[in-house]
Amino acid sequence: MATVIETVKPPPGGASSERNLRNAFGGVLSLFILLLIGILGFSIRLFSVIKYESVIHEFDPYFNYRVTQFLIKNGIYDFWNWFDDRTWYPLGRVIGGTVYPGLTLTAGTLYKILHALNIPLSVETVCVFTAPIFSAFAAWATFLLTKEVKGTGAGLTAAALLAMVPSYISRSVAGSYDNEAVAIFALIFTFYLYIKTLNTGSLFYATLNALAYFYMVCSWGGYTFIINLIPMHVLLCIGTGRYSSRLYVAYAPLVVLGTLLAALVPVVGFNAVMTSEHFASFLVFIIIHVVALVYYIKGVLSPKMFKVAVTLVVSVGMAVCIAVVAILVAVVASSPTKGWSGRSLSLLDPTYASKYIPIIASVSEHQPPTWPSYFMDINVLAFLVPAGIISCFLPLSDASSFAVLYIVTSVYFSGVMVRLMLVFAPAACIMAGIALSGAFDVFTSSVKFQLPGLLGDSDAGNITSGDVVQNGVTMADSNAAAKKSEETLKERPSKKNKKKEKEPVVKASIKSKIQKRLLVLPLEASIIALLLLILLGAFYVIHCVWAAAEAYSAPSIVLTSQSHDGLHVFDDFREAYAWLSHNTEVDDKVASWWDYGYQTTAMANRTVIVDNNTWNNTHIATVGTAMSSPEKAAWEIFNSLDVKYVLVVFGGLVGYPSDDINKFLWMVRIGGGVFPHIKEPDYLRDGQYRIDNQATPTMLNSLMYKLSYYRFVETDGKGYDRVRRTEIGKKHFKLTHFEEVFTTHHWMVRLYKLKPPRNRIKGKTKKSKGTSKSSSTSTKGKKNPWH
Repeated sequence: MATVIETVKPPPGGASSERNLRNAFGGVLSLFILLLIGILGFSIRLFSVIKYESVIHEFDPYFNYRVTQFLIKNGIYDFWNWFDDRTWYPLGRVIGGTVYPGLTLTAGTLYKILHALNIPLSVETVCVFTAPIFSAFAAWATFLLTKEVKGTGAGLTAAALLAMVPSYISRSVAGSYDNEAVAIFALIFTFYLYIKTLNTGSLFYATLNALAYFYMVCSWGGYTFIINLIPMHVLLCIGTGRYSSRLYVAYAPLVVLGTLLAALVPVVGFNAVMTSEHFASFLVFIIIHVVALVYYIKGVLSPKMFKVAVTLVVSVGMAVCIAVVAILVAVVASSPTKGWSGRSLSLLDPTYASKYIPIIASVSEHQPPTWPSYFMDINVLAFLVPAGIISCFLPLSDASSFAVLYIVTSVYFSGVMVRLMLVFAPAACIMAGIALSGAFDVFTSSVKFQLPGLLGDSDAGNITSGDVVQNGVTMADSNAAAKKSEETLKERPSKKNKKKEKEPVVKASIKSKIQKRLLVLPLEASIIALLLLILLGAFYVIHCVWAAAEAYSAPSIVLTSQSHDGLHVFDDFREAYAWLSHNTEVDDKVASWWDYGYQTTAMANRTVIVDNNTWNNTHIATVGTAMSSPEKAAWEIFNSLDVKYVLVVFGGLVGYPSDDINKFLWMVRIGGGVFPHIKEPDYLRDGQYRIDNQATPTMLNSLMYKLSYYRFVETDGKGYDRVRRTEIGKKHFKLTHFEEVFTTHHWMVRLYKLKPPRNRIKGKTKKSKGTSKSSSTSTKGKKNPWH
């Protein structure tokens, strides 16, 4: 019996209603996925709190925490005018004019909002969780930016990748209260608003872009990357003939309004118009106005008059550019560094810091990264970046060209300085997101159009890998449709002129559609490729979770080590700072290497000679010279600075490698850069740095050597240094001008007090009650839990 199938025509508007419903469902699903990505980005950064405790990490965050406490307690006006007399004694420091206030103001605002909502969190808790919160914001900003470049699917993928990327986790775990916690969000959001303005030509988005740039300037000195990358992109668009009014709206307000706002930040001030880092933006600003004028004249003049006018405009423009360049050259020539900051010069010339500014070269995060660090910090994204770059060229738009320029420049900068892996990570996530999204589209489309054939649809089953499809239409179907369209146009009664206009338009549209269609891959290959991509994603997730839990969650203030006899906790830093806080006078001055200045001020509340701001190289060189000098000369230097206590970090007993002996050569180099009598070869034996019996007399008699190894031989009878893996060269010596007052349980922090001048001493000097011989002698025969 034959079955009669009646064809029912869909009601008018049915297709559009279905499309609207599908779009609405897709929008809700995207929002739900973004919410999950935000929760993921926040949650993966909580291992430090779960495994250890809610505590501030590293060194710089302690200064930011102390400043935030002052801001919340005293208000913003006192903050801007705060002169801190507990740092850089006897110079002091004007805090309001020397810090990037974005992080502090953000955390202070969060604190005020939470307390207004009757959520009584402490200042420390708000500071600890600021970075994880803004990690979620950064993931959402990445979605918006990538969506403008390549669509929603690529945006969601890039956001998920950024939420977990280890490079960003390293600076945004709970407790990592540093400028980058909010700056990476500001960087990505500024780029998004620039691309959004470029795509829409909206002055509203251009204004928001300038405000986002202002927030970035408030947050981090890396804002110079933005104000140089965007002009490079504008110049690229002009050079490739892609100038438009949208480009002008995207760039001109950013330079004018952004520069005015940047000058309002005290730490930047007139540097926004007086330093070489900003000159490129002004030159491109002039060029884009010349180009805009040329395009305007072209629209209002005849071709003959246009040639004359262009000659005039270009001549005047060139004269203005030459005049501006001459002024800039004059300004630059008057500066010893040609208008560039030391950090910028070290980026342009990777050898500059090691030659001229050892204080910058001594910082570990300013060193170039190794190849394994790329695999550690971005993992499989490194292999997906090239595919993402290729995808950006298919087709190349203004937005995708910006993404390519971003990845190329960030790769270079990350190769110069390991800290700038933070700038490279978002670019790598964007490119990897574009590559993964495109690959999934190809493979799922191939499966989608071949699977019905396996289920009995003969028409779908006839599709071969040689056929071209898109949205379910094969190449043959497309050709047939094209032929049919041409025949219909020929048969349709219309005017001659109309027919001539319509035919080429239809042909061109069909041609372009055919050119954009994708090749169907074999079903087995598509399924295998999808499984491999899922496996790749799983490997990335596992690596990111491991990095978050093990590599980047341990706070530097509380150290742990796993060995065969269990977990060992080293809380020596807080032990030493607590001793200083409870056993010294409030006005006592503490000298140490600059690494520990912020922590000493924030946790012990004592005045320090130098700290991590490193703004005064001469002052740091003075401390380095004292540490490199014999005991008597060092005592005279410290006494002239009213120093009462000297703090030394020593890891020889437990195998802690980041101690002062390992940093000692940098003290010598920095000190020798200002005081020529300190020479590095005097501390080396045949070019090698040694602390054993082959060490030079200058090394063995230096204050750093004596303060580190004083009574060290008592621990095991040999004086074996577990970091340098050798016995020390000078084992039995006494201190003449310093006395030991406290040594922590694991000997990681040692505190010494300066003895008063000899001519004021009557009889023998009594030993300080704070001397901790019991804590040091109790460590005899200890195994090395650090290794």
